[in-house]
Amino acid sequence: MNVLALGPWLVPLPRLYAGLIAGGVLIAATLVLRLPHHRRAIWFGGGLVCALLAARLGHAALHPEATLAAPLDLFRPWLPGYQPLAGWLGAAAWSAWALRDRRRPRLAAQGLLVAAALAWLGLTAWQPLGRAPTLTHLPDLALDTLEGRSVTLAPADDRPLIVTLVQTRCRACRHTLPRLAALAARGEARVAVIAEGDSLLAVGRYLDRHGLSLPRVLLDPHEKWLALSHAPGLPATLVFDRHGRRVASHAGEPTRALLDSWTRLAQR
Repeated sequence: MNVLALGPWLVPLPRLYAGLIAGGVLIAATLVLRLPHHRRAIWFGGGLVCALLAARLGHAALHPEATLAAPLDLFRPWLPGYQPLAGWLGAAAWSAWALRDRRRPRLAAQGLLVAAALAWLGLTAWQPLGRAPTLTHLPDLALDTLEGRSVTLAPADDRPLIVTLVQTRCRACRHTLPRLAALAARGEARVAVIAEGDSLLAVGRYLDRHGLSLPRVLLDPHEKWLALSHAPGLPATLVFDRHGRRVASHAGEPTRALLDSWTRLAQR
């Protein structure tokens, strides 16, 4: 999965690569741009802010329905939802404006931004810190429902199957469950929630307390799914198509836009 676990925090690798490259750009700017310190700080700081805002707004523009359904997600920077090209354009526009009176530094700055974009694309394609999930197909693994029946997840129709591993004491999991309930209610995908290491009593009490209605909640007291998926943390989501093949995976809290994109991907 494309995240790095740092203690209890899950850091998406594309953002980690972007942060490392931004640091490299700042170091290179001191050597290449030859600007006074305050002008260099304004150029870099403003470009970083413009890149983040443009990337966020670009993603919102591409997913208007999901954005209108959960507008506050825009103001939660830790959630997924950044459009890389829009972010690069935002940084380039700021760079052109901030250095409009300095032709050579302006051209050099644009060259740094192009190099940064190419470096980010290379790292995200190479994924030197990433590890692909070992679970490529739905496993033949029986788990108990809250009613005590033993079931095995399997493709049942043309809809994708979204399997999310959670724990009731996990804060990000608690934010994820209402989104999964809403997705299941829309009927666009089959949703299965697997409680890792939680007891029947803990799961039942949690669902009752928060009034959550999920079509399929399974108990995994020995955390077999967690071991099979090699998930670095929770929540962890795996998306399977109608043939039972894994087509997407994600560790961390998903947004509605991300859930919608998985649904469309798995239906192709």
